[in-house]
Amino acid sequence: MNTEKDFSPLTPSIVRALNDKLYEKRKVAALEIEKLVREFVAQNNSAQIRHVIQILATEFALSQHPHSRKGGLIGLAACSIALGKDSGSYLKELIDPVLTCFNDSDSRLRYYACEALYNIVKVARGAVLPHFNVLFDGLSKLAADPDPNVKSGSELLDRLLKDIVTESNKFDLVAFVPLLRERIYSNNQYARQFIISWIHVLESVPDINLLDYLPEFLDGLFQILGDSSKEIRRMCEVVLGEFLKEIKKNPSSVKFAEMANILVIHSNDLIQLTSMTWMREFIQLAGRVVLPYSSGILTAVLPCLSYDDRKKSTKEAASACNHSLMKLVTPEDDEDDEESQTKSSPPESPGSIPGQCIHTFFLSDRSAVTLDLDGIVQVLDRHLHDSSTGMMTRIAVLKWLYHLYIKTPRKMFKHTDSLFPMLLKTLSDESDEVILKDLEVLAEIASSPAGQTDTSGLCDSSDSKTELHIPGGKIINRMLMNSYFYKFMINLLKRFSLERKLLEMRGAFIIRQLCLLLHAENVFHSMADILLKEEDLKFASTMVQTLNTILLTSAELFQLRNQLKDLRTQESCALFCCLYRSWCHNPVATVSLCFLTQNYQHAYDLIQKFGDLEVTVDFLMEVDKLVQLIESPIFTYLRLQLLDVEHNPYLIKALYGLLMLLPQSQAFQLLSHRLSCVPNPELMRTVEDPKAPVKDKRLAQPHIDYSELLQHFDRVQSKHLEVRHQRAGRSEHPDRKL
Repeated sequence: MNTEKDFSPLTPSIVRALNDKLYEKRKVAALEIEKLVREFVAQNNSAQIRHVIQILATEFALSQHPHSRKGGLIGLAACSIALGKDSGSYLKELIDPVLTCFNDSDSRLRYYACEALYNIVKVARGAVLPHFNVLFDGLSKLAADPDPNVKSGSELLDRLLKDIVTESNKFDLVAFVPLLRERIYSNNQYARQFIISWIHVLESVPDINLLDYLPEFLDGLFQILGDSSKEIRRMCEVVLGEFLKEIKKNPSSVKFAEMANILVIHSNDLIQLTSMTWMREFIQLAGRVVLPYSSGILTAVLPCLSYDDRKKSTKEAASACNHSLMKLVTPEDDEDDEESQTKSSPPESPGSIPGQCIHTFFLSDRSAVTLDLDGIVQVLDRHLHDSSTGMMTRIAVLKWLYHLYIKTPRKMFKHTDSLFPMLLKTLSDESDEVILKDLEVLAEIASSPAGQTDTSGLCDSSDSKTELHIPGGKIINRMLMNSYFYKFMINLLKRFSLERKLLEMRGAFIIRQLCLLLHAENVFHSMADILLKEEDLKFASTMVQTLNTILLTSAELFQLRNQLKDLRTQESCALFCCLYRSWCHNPVATVSLCFLTQNYQHAYDLIQKFGDLEVTVDFLMEVDKLVQLIESPIFTYLRLQLLDVEHNPYLIKALYGLLMLLPQSQAFQLLSHRLSCVPNPELMRTVEDPKAPVKDKRLAQPHIDYSELLQHFDRVQSKHLEVRHQRAGRSEHPDRKL
């Protein structure tokens, strides 16, 4: 530096001392400057004061020479001390050159800059707040300084500045938030620690409402929450916890909609629990305001539902989110936008109703809130298609679909064609609980009034007894069915045909549940009609055997068995004929159906025809099972009818017919023993009833043409015989090309 240059009012001795490499000499110069500035203050000579500050800044603090820069820093601090309470008028000139030195490559110089600024701020106190942003920016850089002395000095300055902000009521939060939003994305751990500490301080100041600006930096907070440092995560958790308490206290001032998506995008392991906790509170506090973000929320929540006990807290929070979000969907969401707006328009004079003031601040948003149904369905469908989706997540997805079909059926049926194939595929799931929920969804689709596709549009929901005409002239009228019901039955049987293991392992379970959900008569009536046209005769026989076993043994079919037992009505006779025609695919099942309906003479006629059939091991096993069933509680009434020998001769003949079919097996012994217990009719005859005529039950059923049923049985069995012969021919000549 040119020492001969005119630096007045600084004396040459002051200039030389400021440029000296020894700290003690620079300190002496600083004392001289302080004395000089005090004189100018006493004289109210602001021009000279500014001139001194300018010289110290440009010629010293911003000099190329390191010792000069050190002298300039201590000189500027001396000016501030001399100015005292008047330093506020000169703060920009004092602060700017010091902050420039924060970027100096010399760590000692950065330390002196920190020391100088500390003295300037200590003197000015609240007057520095208009310059807070530049001070914060500078401090955020020093917080990450590699030199421990510099970092220590910056921490002292940081604490001083926090004290000033806490004491003052003039902090400009609006001007500060943009800087905070920028700095919060720093990846440096020390810088993150610095930012978190400042947010914590500002949040604790009563006069500073940081909650209003939370959407501006919430994303950054959650990013910091994922930091690898446990200490930083702990600090961030404390800050987020304080904000959440504030949100619960003052929900009316919270911008839920602006923050909902921020929570959704943060789902890594480190921050998931906090994200789910916040999401749960948002849904409970904001209500329908979060509905437009439902698809994003579900994307984050659903996978968490399959967590194990290692993440129990996250799973429970996610479950609460899921449950609360589901409750927000109401029948209003099934209305067109115009209808919804009309209904949600507030009255002109609402008045004050006691006890209904909770969360009224959300009611004004209700008309503007639209359920993102397309987005929700897309998320649910994606999770169903994903083979890695956990069981509890799949169950939750199916619960959601069921809920949406209940609450918003008209809009949901627009998605049914795309959902239907995957819902059918889900029937092959490994979990019984998943299959049960899947069946509930499919049953709702099949029975919902919204699924009607006639030309008059959607059917009236008040009509709960609509008849459904299905191919073959059959009518289903027990409960409301739509076009998807028959489609469901066709596809279900097709799936059983393609996946025989599914039929074997889960077929009975699926059909029993459907009988509860869709009424047993509807299920059996439609399946029998479909099987009547089944081209795969072997599958048809197997399916009839399965249905027959369910009909005879399942508790869910109790009412249907009673309906068929007496055939007292035209409807029950029509049902018997429908089942009979399909049951003809399996001769033994046909006989058991006749036993169930007490058509003993027809059963005897059928057994007479068994001599013309090909008796296989499988056939004999089915007869064996029928004998076991006759001994079960289902056929108690049949066994008691053996006491009335004269009125039930065809029952006894039919049972003897079965006995003659059986080889000398355990079943043969069982049935033979039962028939040996049949009493002598002479012993059973009473005095009042010398000899009663044989009752022909068929006379009481004019709606049934039994001769035509026998002819149908012959035709079906002829087809089965032809198919077996074709298979036998192929097995004998494997190289023959058909």
